[in-house]
Amino acid sequence: MVIPARYGSTRLPGKPLLPIGGTAMVVRVAEQARLAGADEVIVATDDERVAQAVTVAGHDAVMTDPNHGSGTDRVWEVARQRTTWEEEAVVINVQGDEPLIAPEIIAQLAAAVSEAGDAGMATLCEPIASQDDLLDPNVVKVVRDAGNFALYFSRSPIPHARDGYPDATAGLWRRHIGIYGYRVQALRRFVSLPPSALEDAERLEQLRALEHGMRILTLDACCPSPGGVDTPADLERVRQVVESATSPPS
Repeated sequence: MVIPARYGSTRLPGKPLLPIGGTAMVVRVAEQARLAGADEVIVATDDERVAQAVTVAGHDAVMTDPNHGSGTDRVWEVARQRTTWEEEAVVINVQGDEPLIAPEIIAQLAAAVSEAGDAGMATLCEPIASQDDLLDPNVVKVVRDAGNFALYFSRSPIPHARDGYPDATAGLWRRHIGIYGYRVQALRRFVSLPPSALEDAERLEQLRALEHGMRILTLDACCPSPGGVDTPADLERVRQVVESATSPPS
């Protein structure tokens, strides 16, 4: 399992090291990954401060090229260095800003990639919970076909409801969860593809795979995912969740 963690962030500078309940965000992600039973958990970063925080906490870190255009490129650099990882090996990419991701979700995705004979790439989603989430461009939406393969991802509400959105919780709309699983050979192909027009427009790298004909198995997560940290409001929300979970009952 590889956790890409870039230090720079326009809205949240130094995001991987922001404290949540006294622990750096990226360290919390690594802890959740360990609980999922991964054979290896590696943080791929572009900054020595992140690497030091990770290793001091007892996890593995690898320095990667600071000029990578995406987290997937950072994951591939690690996979390329691991000469013992075979082409059929499963690599899970957990974003470094998902400190509340459940270990059960990580394990579910790893099993899905291992068992899927017709997909080298998979991800997860869950029903949209509110009208605000449906309309929020930071909440990525996904539409799937009858076989649970992704048709499209967007920051806009898809499918578009011509007559409005009277009930966003009706089960039609789904939020994409920021975690991916790949066979090494599929990861190799993905990073070899040129960036696509759809990817550039939405700022969603998974659209590169779809635009070039790669299939992405997209399953409903086995348990709720509280969402990652993209904004200061997200950070405050996650901190409150952790504080509530660790506070003694009154």
